[in-house]
Amino acid sequence: MRTTPRKAALGGLATLSAIAMLAGCASAPEESGGGTTEASGDFLPCMVSDAGGFDDKSFNQAGFEGLTAAAEEFGVEPITVESADDTVYESNINNLIDQGCTIIVTVGFLLADATAAAAEANPETQFAIVDDASIDAENVKPLTFNTSEAAFLAGYAAASYSETGVVGTFGGMQIPTVTIFMDGFVDGVNYYNEQTGENVQAIGWDVAGQTGSFTGGFAAGTEARNVAQSLIDQNADVIMPVGGPIFLSAGEAIRDAGREIALIGVDSDAYESAPELSDLFLTSVLKGVAAGVEDVVTAAGNDEYSAEPYVGTLENDGVGIAPFHDFEDAVDPELEATLEDLRQQIIDGEIEVESPSALS
Repeated sequence: MRTTPRKAALGGLATLSAIAMLAGCASAPEESGGGTTEASGDFLPCMVSDAGGFDDKSFNQAGFEGLTAAAEEFGVEPITVESADDTVYESNINNLIDQGCTIIVTVGFLLADATAAAAEANPETQFAIVDDASIDAENVKPLTFNTSEAAFLAGYAAASYSETGVVGTFGGMQIPTVTIFMDGFVDGVNYYNEQTGENVQAIGWDVAGQTGSFTGGFAAGTEARNVAQSLIDQNADVIMPVGGPIFLSAGEAIRDAGREIALIGVDSDAYESAPELSDLFLTSVLKGVAAGVEDVVTAAGNDEYSAEPYVGTLENDGVGIAPFHDFEDAVDPELEATLEDLRQQIIDGEIEVESPSALS
């Protein structure tokens, strides 16, 4: 349970959040259009978002930032296309192929079928896909992340911080890239209970049954707010929404509740990407999408593209957790050191963090 607030050192968490710098606060990117670019030579990097859009303050935006960072290194202007819904994934990819893109990065598990079809029909075009490992092709590089490891740490932190003894999580759609966070979070809460003898309850997701609370999509709005409110009504004082901007609606519900309830962000450091809610974030589960995209696009620009799968883990700093920011003096003063120890035990295999939703 939460202890009396006391100033805590940031040293341990700085190691845990080695990829926090990847989740910088950028303004919402705008869709770039048409067939002309400022490319030098023939290199033209491109990207298609999922229905969350590039201003989701989450993994689409992180992917965009990685793409633009790589493009800047080569002095070229990338082409990006936002998908209004899942009916346009195929046409958006084909549109970019028609414009002569060298590499096309598709952002999200839901674009897997469209990416696979396009890659098979266009073997000379290079692809990378975020959050999917189902495509076995010489021109498709999977970028996946074992976020259950980092979410385990966040679940442990949530349980340690909670005063009500109830923490919760909910998702957008019940797909592996969402439920892998929820698995790790609940397992982290359970591990906290095993180690401390406490009985913090994790609601919103049952790991054994693989059932829980979902909004049915990745849009902020009434449904997301209602699901968050259901957790609040069950006395949760830490909530981890998983699914792009649905956390914005959870934040609204917390504001209206008038109680001390903390959020945990996912994908990027939401303290930085959503400053309007920064005071609510205990921490965030980080996924190094920006770095992964930047690396594969840079490799393509240097004629070093490889389809070898990439899996982000705690060991390679592909996943992690963000600093406690405004909560640094409200958590147990020993928590950061404990989390660093748990992180190392996970890396060393002493603690096994497994999820049926793991993509690798």
